[in-house]
Amino acid sequence: MSENHNHDHHHHGHHHPSPESYWSARTKAVESLLIEKGLISSDAIESVVQFYEKDLGPMHGKKVVAKAWSDPDFKQKLLADSETVLKDLGYFGMQGEHVRVVENTEDVHNVVCCTLCSCYPWALLGLPPAWYKEPAYRSRIVKEPRSVLEEFGLVLPDKVEIRVWDSSAEIRYLVIPERPAGTEGMTEEELAELVTRDSMIGVVKVQPPARANV
Repeated sequence: MSENHNHDHHHHGHHHPSPESYWSARTKAVESLLIEKGLISSDAIESVVQFYEKDLGPMHGKKVVAKAWSDPDFKQKLLADSETVLKDLGYFGMQGEHVRVVENTEDVHNVVCCTLCSCYPWALLGLPPAWYKEPAYRSRIVKEPRSVLEEFGLVLPDKVEIRVWDSSAEIRYLVIPERPAGTEGMTEEELAELVTRDSMIGVVKVQPPARANV
C-alpha cells in the first residue's frame, strides 16, 4: 500500500547535477588520509567500487526482471513469495534480504523510495543513485509522485494509479517494469539488456528495442 509521511521537503530538482555534498567531500578527505598513512591503497578502494558497480550492480535485478517477463510461473512465484525465490537465486544479504517485488501494469505504476534514509536492495540493484538519497526526492515522491515522475520524463495518464513504496530496514522493494512492445521472441539475455536500474526503482519505463522503432 502507498505510504505517506510528513517530512520537511525541498522543492528543487532532484536528479540534476548538484554541488558536492558535505558527506561526499568528507569521505574523499578520509580516503586521502588513509591512503597517505598507508592504511589502505587506492587500488583497494577502486576494487570495492568496481565490485559494487559491476559484480553487485543492477545486472542481478535485470536478470530477475527478464526471467519474470519470460516465465509466467516464475513471475507468479516471485510476486507471491519474493524473499524465498530471490534467496534461492543467491540474491541475499548486503541489504538484499526482505525484498518484496511489485509489478507495474497498464493500470498501476509502482515507485520506490526511502523517506527516512536510503534503504535499498543493493544485492539486486547495486549502489543507490545519488538522487535516491536526496531529501528532495525522499520527501516529494510521497506527496506529489506524479510531478516528480514527470521531472524524470515519465508522464502517466490520469487513470493510472501510482503506488509509492517506502523502503525500510525491515523491507525493501524491487519493481518489475512493464515489458515494452516489440520484445516478442527476445531471449532473457536480450531482455535483460533493456532493463535499467531506474526502471526497477520505478521512475522511468523500459524503452522498446531500437528495432521496434524502425
